[in-house]
Amino acid sequence: MPGTPFAVVHLDVPPVASGLAVGSLVAGITSILVSILVICFGAIGGGANGAWAAGAFAALGGLTGAGAVVAGLLGLRQIRRPAPPPAVRFTGRGLAIAGISCGGAGLLLCLVGVGLALLLVLA
Repeated sequence: MPGTPFAVVHLDVPPVASGLAVGSLVAGITSILVSILVICFGAIGGGANGAWAAGAFAALGGLTGAGAVVAGLLGLRQIRRPAPPPAVRFTGRGLAIAGISCGGAGLLLCLVGVGLALLLVLA
């Protein structure tokens, strides 16, 4: 109020990167790295043991890829949600989209690696 020593302070809270978006990107990159291991074990694993190793790593790569996609979608929803001015706003739309893309690519590469392992074992 003018003329008094009191004033209303409106603190500006800076936007913060979404933790879900960052986690999605980390899980997506991990999924791609693990799927490369799946392809390596499937291609040069040496028989049935290589197929079993590829399958074990494919489970890990599949879980991280699916987690990346889910976390990325939740991060996008968190970022899109409007927030009133004193609340924290989230950024990181590009991180979430990259996490979804990397997670999907990791899932696809895991399937290719397991298919390659099975093809080489059965041939």
